[in-house]
Amino acid sequence: MTVEDYNQAVNLYADGIFRFVLKTIRDEEKARDIVQDSFEKLWARLRSVDAAKVKSYLFTTAYHRAIDMIRKDQRQQSYDDIPLQEEGHERQYSDVGEVLNKAVQLLPDDQRSVLLLRDYEGYSYKEISEITALSEAQVKVYIYRARVFLKNYIGKIDVLV
Repeated sequence: MTVEDYNQAVNLYADGIFRFVLKTIRDEEKARDIVQDSFEKLWARLRSVDAAKVKSYLFTTAYHRAIDMIRKDQRQQSYDDIPLQEEGHERQYSDVGEVLNKAVQLLPDDQRSVLLLRDYEGYSYKEISEITALSEAQVKVYIYRARVFLKNYIGKIDVLV
């Protein structure tokens, strides 16, 4: 990979990686740090990374860094401070996007990550399995479970109106 390829990768993928990480960890500053770390790691391995696989490399690096940060934050958080979350909601919303975003945030980390990679970023099951180091079957199971949860959470259309 050349410096030109690296610069092109920054232009092409930085925004997508940021969106993915931000949806995963919900902290803008930490998301920026993770994106920067991902590109820093790419820079350190510039000669060993194939230019054709740079997108996968960057998303994989960002994914693993985000998971590490989530685990670190969970260890630091007291279990008494964690609010109990229910699967449903009682309030009515007029914005489907708001309800969907809230529902996505309630998903377990692994399910949320694979769902975001599939539905928001457009990766194939095979690419997601390479990024997350999960089997293709496990990726499909996580995506299915996430979609079932979202369907149950959102409920009927008259709840949204």
